Amino acid sequence: MASVYSVSQVNSYIKNMFAQDFALSRITVRGEVSNCKYHTSGHIYFTLKDGTGTLAAVMFAGQRKGLSFQLQEGQQVVVTGSVDVYERDGKYQLYAKKIEKEGRGDLYQRFLKLRDELEEMGMFAPEYKRPIPKYARTVGVVTASTGAAIRDIMNITARRNPYTQLVLYPALVQGAGAAESVAAGIRTLDRMGLDVLIVGRGGGSIEDLWAFNEEVVARAIFDCATPIISAVGHETDVTIADYVADLRAPTPSAAAELAVFDYRQFEAACFSYRAGLAQAMERKTELLRYRTEQYRLQLKLHDPERKLREQKQRLADTEDALRRAMEQKITESRHRLALLGGKLHGLSPLAKISNGFGFVTDEKGERLTHVSQTAPGGEITLRITDGKIRAKVLETEAYHTEREA
Repeated sequence: MASVYSVSQVNSYIKNMFAQDFALSRITVRGEVSNCKYHTSGHIYFTLKDGTGTLAAVMFAGQRKGLSFQLQEGQQVVVTGSVDVYERDGKYQLYAKKIEKEGRGDLYQRFLKLRDELEEMGMFAPEYKRPIPKYARTVGVVTASTGAAIRDIMNITARRNPYTQLVLYPALVQGAGAAESVAAGIRTLDRMGLDVLIVGRGGGSIEDLWAFNEEVVARAIFDCATPIISAVGHETDVTIADYVADLRAPTPSAAAELAVFDYRQFEAACFSYRAGLAQAMERKTELLRYRTEQYRLQLKLHDPERKLREQKQRLADTEDALRRAMEQKITESRHRLALLGGKLHGLSPLAKISNGFGFVTDEKGERLTHVSQTAPGGEITLRITDGKIRAKVLETEAYHTEREA
């Protein structure tokens, strides 16, 4: 009876056969990428296919340093690695160690050589980069007239700002004469005085995009006075034009969004600014109105007429106070005068005389107060209330008081 083998034994045997085959240990395969999946572990699983067959392939995370671009569906690539059997599933697959886009070798070397030369000339220097206008009204486009790029740009422009004018220069973007056609389009639109230019095309292989890696296009972009946005291929595609342009867009659609401002957002911003300005003006007006009222009150407080009225009132009050003080002083003086007058009247000789007394003087008019001042036969004058009397002394008699004794 024939020997019976397990599935694992068969798979192991086949794996050993593959391992002993020198041709399969290092092999290079050309094909189109399909079913490409990036695993969370970092591994890349994909399938290579051509017109008649398919080959499963995997690139482990540890080998991805050999991949310089984003692997995508439909790319023509050249994969270097080994073919081996995965024992668990009993399937053979290509274990990739290196992946290049087809034809990338020679063209990539030319790309690097020209890039380094232009960089050494300073054509990539940031000081030569011009800002893209924020509110462009005229946008020039250098691309194919029938490609997907111009349709995307037109659709996005119509959606974002229907008032923006697009000027298309239908250039060849692939094949013989494409570089010269793109350069001519840049120079032509630059002379029209547009606000910004978009130069690019849709995705493709490195051969399809090569016109944008030519020096003639790089120099046309560098010499252009109009700001230029480069939009060549997909996000992972990088060309010389991207380095020289003032701004690189990952896709033509992104370039349209960068070049054409959103009119609805602009209008909403204008309304917002208008409302903010109105509020600011209202606050400013209210503040100025308040300050004006404060100044009016201060001016009223320092009004000369008001000051004059206050001074007049103060003078009137002072005059009244002075008049009252004078009247009081006069009253007090009159009262004092009356008292003094009463005292004086009490001491007045006339008052004495009016009570039956008289004022006696000698011949010389001197007052007589003692008997010894005259003698019999002498003349005296006696003054009474209603006149005076002249008389002669007949006799004198002195009185002796107790004090004299």
